[in-house]
This record gives sequence, C-alpha cells and structure tokens, in this order.
Amino acid sequence: MELREMRAFVAVVEEGGLSAAARRLHISQPALSQTIGGLERQLGLQLLVRSNTGVQATDAGMTLLNEARAVLARHDQALAAVASHTPAKGSVLRLGIPLELPRDLLGGPLAELAAVHPQTRVQARHLSTAAQLTALVQDELDIGLVREHPIGNDLDAALVVEERLGVLLAADAVPENGGAEGIRLETLAGMDWVGFPRAGSPAWYDEVTAILRSHGLDLGPAAPEDQALIPEVKLATVASGKAFALAPPDWPDPVPPTLRRLPLIGNPIVRRTWAAWPANSHRRDLARFVAALERQTDTPGRESR
Repeated sequence: MELREMRAFVAVVEEGGLSAAARRLHISQPALSQTIGGLERQLGLQLLVRSNTGVQATDAGMTLLNEARAVLARHDQALAAVASHTPAKGSVLRLGIPLELPRDLLGGPLAELAAVHPQTRVQARHLSTAAQLTALVQDELDIGLVREHPIGNDLDAALVVEERLGVLLAADAVPENGGAEGIRLETLAGMDWVGFPRAGSPAWYDEVTAILRSHGLDLGPAAPEDQALIPEVKLATVASGKAFALAPPDWPDPVPPTLRRLPLIGNPIVRRTWAAWPANSHRRDLARFVAALERQTDTPGRESR
C-alpha cells in the first residue's frame, strides 16, 4: 500500500465524498475513484459504503483510517525533521496569464500566497492558452490561467471565473434600439468581428465563432496568427465604425467617448477561465494558490461554477 493511496482514502473519508476529496487533493475525480477501487481490490475488502449523500467507511475502512492517519503523521513528522537540516530558500511559482483577466481575480490569492508561503516568488508571463498548455507540459510553467479545459491526464484544472461578454461599438454605430439593457447579437450582422487568432486558443475560438455564426454574423477576415488582441488593437479597429469586439464586464481601460460598451441580451457568450497545473505536482504553495482562486470564485458578486 502506497502513501498516496493512504492519503487518498483518508481524504475521501474526511471529506465525505469523492468530489470534495478530489478538490482537496487537486486530482481528477475519476483518478481518485480509480485509486480507491484499486485499494479495495488490493486488500480484498470493501472500505466504503457509497450512497446518494456521499460515502461512509465500513468497519474495515475505519480500521484502515486510524492506521493510515498514524502512518501519514509519522511520515510527515520524518519529513519535517529532515527538512530542518535543509537551508531555507525561496521557490519560484511560474504563472501564465492571458489578456483581459478580471482585475480583482489575482489580488486576494496572491496576497494569501505571500502570507502563507513568504519564500515563494511569483513570476508571471503573458501567454496565450495554447502556449501555456505547452509550457505546462514541458515544465516551463507551474500553473496557467487558460481559456479552455486541458485535455488528457497530464494536467489538472479548476474553473476559476466565468465572464458574460458584451460588445464594444463605435458610438455612432450603435443601433437605434441599443440601450442600457443591451443589444441582441444578431443586430450586429454586417459588421466585422475583431477576433483573436485561432492558434492561441482553438477550442475557445471555435466556440465563439460557432455562436456568432449561429446568430447570422459574417466574421470578416481572420486575425493574423501572430497578432495579440490587446485593448489598443480592439479600440482602434472598432473606432472605424465597421467592426465590433467582444469585451468583458469590467473592461480594464477607460472606453473613449467615441466608443460604447454594451451588454448582450441573453448573455450568449460566456468566457471561462481555468487554472491548470501538472497533475503530478505536490507543491504546497501551488495548492494554496489554487484553493484561494477557487474561494475567490465563490465570493458574492462573481460568476462562479
């Protein structure tokens, strides 16, 4: 029996369910279920009783729980004793971030990380989703904030924010029926979309373009693959009066008086951002940062899962 199996079992019993335990351990729920199932087969015993309300340890499970806690406590004590002989040194948390994050998303989690792990330095890099996912697999990033859920078993992910996107228009291009309540996406037919390169986030690009086309919009020329869709690009192109751009609720820069930001009626386009990190990571500072991001997501006033 491995230590990781003991930790997994203890977490499931203490959390009362697989979902909560998976979040605590920062692994996927299917992987955790597989670990518990393998442990039961290995011992030839039923350790958990599963129900609609969660899980409960059997008598054999309670015996294992007590023994596993003792073994894990002794293991952690041994690690702490050895660590006392290691010179203290800081570590670097390499963080990938996309453009247009909500302005208050990172403040709280970074402050919590600094308070709990003062030796950790955060090194942030602006990268597209595709570049972040590649960097994570190649051990060039420790955690990334990406626009699409990673595929495969190499990375774990947690949804940290959802944004209901509106549009930016030239003020004199706003339809007569466009008001504070917003406009309908189909009223923008005939205008070009100021889009981002597909290579930067293929799944998110395909989702957006499918929604736009379903509302009868002609997307216009594709964005150059090497072009970053920074605010200056959006504003300059939209100012022509022949194009529109998607914009988050808390647009980061003041909108010039010649432009207007309007919500979309029905909120047809929702942008999601996930935190993604290597599935085999055991860094406590990373786990603390992810947990803080998830708590931030559940605060009042923010779109959450």
